[in-house]
Amino acid sequence: MRYLLVEDNLELAEAVVNRLVLDGHAVDHADCLASAEDCLAAARYDLILLDVMLPDGDGREFLERSRAHLETPVIVLTARAQVSDRVGALDQGADDYITKPFDFSELEARCRAVLRRRGGSAKNQITLGEAIFDPLAGTISHNGSTVDLRNREIRLLEVFARNPGHILSKTQLMDRLFSYDAEVTENAIEVYVGRLRRRIEGMGLRIETVRGLGYRMETGQS
Repeated sequence: MRYLLVEDNLELAEAVVNRLVLDGHAVDHADCLASAEDCLAAARYDLILLDVMLPDGDGREFLERSRAHLETPVIVLTARAQVSDRVGALDQGADDYITKPFDFSELEARCRAVLRRRGGSAKNQITLGEAIFDPLAGTISHNGSTVDLRNREIRLLEVFARNPGHILSKTQLMDRLFSYDAEVTENAIEVYVGRLRRRIEGMGLRIETVRGLGYRMETGQS
């Protein structure tokens, strides 16, 4: 998953980015609203973590203005703990709200919950044909056999799982797996796709190469 963190406290931002990257996510950091708008114009994000008090404006007002065209789920980060602040952020378009200081495990859980709700699921597990994929546990199971996945494999499978039957180009996959400052080439996508194919072999799932276009995962479901 690719996240955008909009936070002007550089120490906090670095800690959040490092934690999410360790979990296998790609994270871009913007320290002001202008930078956030540039990021949103250039890339597609699965989730936005948005601070309220920023050098060039109020994150909540930015969210309210953006909701007419921005469908990406947003979690508001703020030091304000009053009920009226939480209600206001939710009414202005936030999907969730977390108060600083926060525990990183809670932030990660809230991210997962928001993404599940947006995906129409109440559970962490995703059914792929006859296989069960658990992004939180980092496993995929089939007929009583469970395979452990590495972080980047988990995130790659998440992208395919959320786009079953769709052709995803190497550029699209790079965009979802790596942040702007990551020095990677399309060859890296070929490597990760190859590794994931070996992990899911025999589970009724296929990651097909569509020549000249990219990759498509088929689950065997009609």
